[in-house]
Amino acid sequence: MALRRTDRRIHLKRRALLPALAGLLLLVAAPAQAARYVPGELIVRYHDGTSATDQAAIESSAGTRGASSLPGGSKRLLIEDGRSVSATIAALRSDPRVDYAVANYTARASAFRPNDPGFPLQWNFWGPYGIDMPDAWSIASRRGAPGGRGAVVAVLDTGIAYRSYRGFRRAPDLSSFVRGYDFVDDDRYPFDLNGHGTHVAGTIGESTNNGVAVAGIAYRARIMPVRTLDVHGAGDTVTISKGIRYAVRHHARVINMSLEFAPWVQAADVPDLLAALRYAHHRGVVVTAVAGNESSPGLPYPARAPGVIAVAATTESGCAAVYSNSGPDVDVAAPGGGNDATPGSNPWDVAHCHPGVAGRSIFQQTFDRGLNAFGLPSGYYGTSMAAPHVAGLAALVIASRRLGRHPSPDAVARLIERTARDAGSPGYDVRYGHGLIDAAAALR
Repeated sequence: MALRRTDRRIHLKRRALLPALAGLLLLVAAPAQAARYVPGELIVRYHDGTSATDQAAIESSAGTRGASSLPGGSKRLLIEDGRSVSATIAALRSDPRVDYAVANYTARASAFRPNDPGFPLQWNFWGPYGIDMPDAWSIASRRGAPGGRGAVVAVLDTGIAYRSYRGFRRAPDLSSFVRGYDFVDDDRYPFDLNGHGTHVAGTIGESTNNGVAVAGIAYRARIMPVRTLDVHGAGDTVTISKGIRYAVRHHARVINMSLEFAPWVQAADVPDLLAALRYAHHRGVVVTAVAGNESSPGLPYPARAPGVIAVAATTESGCAAVYSNSGPDVDVAAPGGGNDATPGSNPWDVAHCHPGVAGRSIFQQTFDRGLNAFGLPSGYYGTSMAAPHVAGLAALVIASRRLGRHPSPDAVARLIERTARDAGSPGYDVRYGHGLIDAAAALR
């Protein structure tokens, strides 16, 4: 049975994207240094018994005026005479009736915002209908697993640009791998000849905060390249079944499959595939797969198989993607990009789905102009792009020991489902499953 990759790629590439945007995006991606305190204002508290008249006189003498009372008995003052905050504080502190006078110090969100120049393009990570990666990265670091350090994720796909060897070149922003295998050519070199697998691997584990390209979800996980699809994105039952078993035997904790069988293929047609998936589940491996791209009310294999997390796709506006399949086998949704589906009759869809508006792609580093040139080409969207978001999140959950040292695949799936943002009809929905995944909520 033939397998195929599941993105729909428009052959329109932003070939000059990185060179043209690098300078501008670096400025956007690196947050400005926050001011130490709010200029022109401070906080004062007087000793008990200081009358309102005396307080007003003290403030006037220091060149300030009261702006508001604060909980606990202090006051916010505005500086009116143009003196500096420090000079005004000194003047107030010289009066024995002042308990304390301090600047109105500023704070900023502790979320990790990487300096990768293309990060502003990754609406799927930080936008209102992204998966909240900045907070998730911070939480993973606090849990001792920055970037999913230590987790191994197998990517069963068209291969990955994982090393420079005999005319092949490693993708500059991918760096951490374990040994994989090529089940298409039956050798130890699972090089990508298509670009799809490299893109998928980038969503899971592209290097992050290194000033290059874009970010990846589990950026310190190790990627296992397992080539099961050929240069055209096609494979078969044998290659995929062997790939699953190889990944399990070589200690992958997560397997991502951005591929699907034809919709008419039934369980009786792929017994070897189902046996391999049972083997993975029994050995404690989390498996993610695509809901498929036919806009159909039903999911293909392997997503339909028991124990597999089936991932539907959403767009930048939070709507189900027009191409994404639906049905009772959908577990969760994740960003896949592209255009919105026709809204359903529920309030969420009415508010979020705008089918006439062009939606953005998912951007990761992959081939741009041939096998040795890399960029951030547009046109990558599909459930192929959605599934690796869940695989990357599963790697973070496992590495951070959010569920203990050896969580079962079912426990990981339940956590991701339970912490997803509800979308579509209230509760479970056949287009969104348990909702749009929320990486930060899953790690808290």
